[in-house]
Amino acid sequence: MMLNNKIAVVTGAAQGLGEALCLRLAKEGCHVVIGDMNEKGAAETAVKAGRTGRKAFSMKVDVSKEDDVAALFKKAMDEFGRVDIVIANAAILIAEPIAEANAAKWQAVMNVNLFGCFLTFKHAAKIMKAQKSGVMIQINSKSGKKGSAANSAYAASKFGGIGLVQSVALELAPFGIRCNAVCPGNLLNGTLWMDPEKGLFKQYFEAGKVPGAKSIEDVKQFYMNQVPMRRGCEYEDVENVVVFLASDLASYMTGQAINVTGGQEMK
Repeated sequence: MMLNNKIAVVTGAAQGLGEALCLRLAKEGCHVVIGDMNEKGAAETAVKAGRTGRKAFSMKVDVSKEDDVAALFKKAMDEFGRVDIVIANAAILIAEPIAEANAAKWQAVMNVNLFGCFLTFKHAAKIMKAQKSGVMIQINSKSGKKGSAANSAYAASKFGGIGLVQSVALELAPFGIRCNAVCPGNLLNGTLWMDPEKGLFKQYFEAGKVPGAKSIEDVKQFYMNQVPMRRGCEYEDVENVVVFLASDLASYMTGQAINVTGGQEMK
């Protein structure tokens, strides 16, 4: 166990990558506090994490609301008295061509992905500065390194996220706090992509993001072909880098945005 008895707070952990990260952190020895808008899903993640023998608690949290985020960290402190690791994973994606983009939806993406991360880091920093220790990790994206057609809100939020990570890293380094980002490639087998109603394959097909695509399968093949290693990013690929960054093995790393893209993004 690389993170034995560490206290981790994870947002956006009711399903998909967030759930996978919680379970991996628990297996590595963390006690986990889980926040998500999906209260039922967050509770189910906590039950699964608890089966590892670690303590796990969940609560309903909208990361774009400061009172919710403050309550999440209060719960962590009430239960454990400290916070060692924070994973800012909560995010949404709404893909629309710029000329037809709905302004309210565009702003909602920014509120969750960027403002929500700011609030998460703000309330983590209050605790970690007093401790003079801690690790913050933002789950970013390859879209934080390169623009994304018909997906401007998401890319803008993720570009902003890297600026936030670097700024927080500079500010908090004197307090022994590290802040990094992980930039996954396309999680083609994950719920974000595969959901039949709201998944990215469906969104991208309907938004015309892949020129000439006549089916969702064409969209999937298009994205697979862009990866030098010829496969999508898997949850475990991201988990491995998160565990490394959260551990003492990465004690000299801060302000970084690490690609996990199979070679698709290299800068």
